[in-house]
Amino acid sequence: MNVIATDQAPAAIGPYSQAVQAAGFLFCSGQIPLDPATGELVRGDIQRETEQVMENLRAVLAAAGCGFAQVLRTTIYLVDMADFPAVNEVYGRYFADTKPARASVAVAALPKGARVEIDAVAAV
Repeated sequence: MNVIATDQAPAAIGPYSQAVQAAGFLFCSGQIPLDPATGELVRGDIQRETEQVMENLRAVLAAAGCGFAQVLRTTIYLVDMADFPAVNEVYGRYFADTKPARASVAVAALPKGARVEIDAVAAV
């Protein structure tokens, strides 16, 4: 097992790793729209927040030597399913060529009051 860490993505806010690499897979912890430089939640419309989440995921993937093309599965967690179309539009820009398997679920709340969180599993 290899722990992946980068300062280009937000530091973990609990007892977990940004990602763990094992058996040819990369298991990325969920990313919320935290600015890695400040540790503060990016506020604004849901599209801006989703872009930050995806950029955080990009940084974690890059730290493990891969990118969105290697992502096999994601899970999107939303506080409000009415945000789904806007989140989906942003998400789709990052997976233009290869589209991973995915689940999207509504949740009661997310850490730090975030409205969107996305995790990923990639092949490495």
